[in-house]
Amino acid sequence: MVTGAASAMAAKQAERLKEDGNSCFKKERFGAAIDAYTEAITLSPKVPVYWTNRGLCHMKRKDWTRVEEDCRKAVQLDHNSVKAHYMLGLALLQRKDYADGVKALQKGNWALDLGRGANPTGYMVEEIWEELAKAKYMEWELASARRSWELNSLKETCEAALNHQRALDMSRTKESSEEAYSSHTERLKALNQVFEKAAEDDKPTEVPDYLCCNITLEIFRDPVISPSGVTYERAAILEHINKVSIDHSLYIFFF
Repeated sequence: MVTGAASAMAAKQAERLKEDGNSCFKKERFGAAIDAYTEAITLSPKVPVYWTNRGLCHMKRKDWTRVEEDCRKAVQLDHNSVKAHYMLGLALLQRKDYADGVKALQKGNWALDLGRGANPTGYMVEEIWEELAKAKYMEWELASARRSWELNSLKETCEAALNHQRALDMSRTKESSEEAYSSHTERLKALNQVFEKAAEDDKPTEVPDYLCCNITLEIFRDPVISPSGVTYERAAILEHINKVSIDHSLYIFFF
């Protein structure tokens, strides 16, 4: 009984400290907020929001190492914590760990999907999608640069081998024929064509119209199909429907 009462008192004190931290955070007193959240964590270490709140303070101070530490702990306590996954993803991106950063942001987006019906146009939706898009682009750009370097290195090696073979052939015959020169040129040309074809996948291309929403004109993130068979972005069509409903209500009111 004493232990239960003590635990309840500790939990209440932790909540008061959290409120103190929130108040300090609003005033941009991030150091004081961190101290308050740390005390709350000491009293109730299994409450994930204390860890994410402190992580947010660290993020405001650009202390990404501590952001990662706090958010990993929060994720351990609550696998569906959107903010924990989101901030963890940002922290990983800061140290250029694009692959794990994308995974963390995708998990945050998945957790957000669990409550999508409540507020599909909420601010966290846009923030996560924007960061996820940037992270995926950086991941692609890094992989593209690596592939490009590998292709160029392989191409140079192949060209050097062909040129070396050409030199050996010339040393054996001790004469240069037009036919041999033409054959060597054709081989180099074929080699260039092969590597140009291999590099096509890393060249940016136009996005097909069928992958874009007719309302936002942007790439689909959460597409839905209307009864007429036309596909729209969920948030955009919901906003349109709400606007039309409001306009219709105003029409009825005035006329």
